[in-house]
Amino acid sequence: MNKRTLIALAATMLFTLPVLAQSKAPIRIGAVLSTTGPAGYLGDPQLKTLQTYIAQLNTEGGVLGRKLELVHYDDASEAGKANGFAKRLMDDDKVDLLIAGTTTGATMAMAPLVEKAGIPLISLSGAVVVVEPVKKWIFKTPHTDRMAAEKVFEDMKQRGFTKVGLLSETSGFGASGAKETRAVAAKYAITLVADETYGPKDTDMTAQLTKMRGVAGMQAVFVFGLGQGPAVVTKNYAQLGMTLPLYQSHGVASNEFIKLAGKAAEGVRLPSPALLVANSLAANDPQKPLVTSYAATYWKQYKDEPSTFGGYALDALSLGVQAIKAAGGTDKEAVRNALEKTKGFMGTTGQFNMSATDHMGLNLSAFRMVEVKDGGWMLLK
Repeated sequence: MNKRTLIALAATMLFTLPVLAQSKAPIRIGAVLSTTGPAGYLGDPQLKTLQTYIAQLNTEGGVLGRKLELVHYDDASEAGKANGFAKRLMDDDKVDLLIAGTTTGATMAMAPLVEKAGIPLISLSGAVVVVEPVKKWIFKTPHTDRMAAEKVFEDMKQRGFTKVGLLSETSGFGASGAKETRAVAAKYAITLVADETYGPKDTDMTAQLTKMRGVAGMQAVFVFGLGQGPAVVTKNYAQLGMTLPLYQSHGVASNEFIKLAGKAAEGVRLPSPALLVANSLAANDPQKPLVTSYAATYWKQYKDEPSTFGGYALDALSLGVQAIKAAGGTDKEAVRNALEKTKGFMGTTGQFNMSATDHMGLNLSAFRMVEVKDGGWMLLK
């Protein structure tokens, strides 16, 4: 081998080694979640789910031969903190993908920074504002608040309810939910005869409920909120002796809601992903294998029932991994494009079919109507 060949070989190795080293570098997943504070029972199972399934993927060899690394921060249910953590994840931690935003407020606080930086973010929050209007770099896994209102109104219409009272939280999710509820009510021939609000940190809502109780002709009450607030409303509802049918949004689709509300939760109805009633699904239901597998995995790891909020995180991680595989790496534009082309992807939340005009990709069939019965969740037929 002559000197010129040796020099060429050395140059090739100098060029190739950094590329190989980079290709084997971990794929960094950044997460900003509400693992403590009022939304803690939403964010805690999200973090646990990400940790469990990232460890599982790494045991199986990682993704494209690279290990996954989770870098996460807790915004303590304070949306204002989310932006700073997102900036740290992008600038200092150099993450490849963001799975972030337990709450709508947190997601929207991060949105301008994410759009400017150009990094894919899969949100775990519910409000339609996250994906409407479409934002180039932001996607989401939970159903929207508008869908929740429509699913609830479908059930109310079938039961002949036409006069409904609305009680909503003034947070990002609750405020957006109230707005969407008002917007779709007429479509289902429903009149909102009462419209009250409460703060996300309020610990007693008897004043609002007492006012609503005095509204003549009201046939049902719909509560739009997340975290601990809706459980407080439910307990106050029972304490006041209110007996009208009580509906909640998917913001409380968790066993933790029943624990917080206690016996007062009996009879509450709401729209939920299939996970909440996994064992009640028909044997041929296309979601049953996935949701029962997730439930078993979560129970084995934490000796606790999984929540739909954890399911949102599993779907986000699975969608992200699929997009990275389709992109052949972590090039952010390529991963974003792959996410946008998602078709027929079955998650715990439903079947995702995304497009350039739909960065969520779910429809109303992904929701199941459920009711609290005998201290547990029952699937409404």
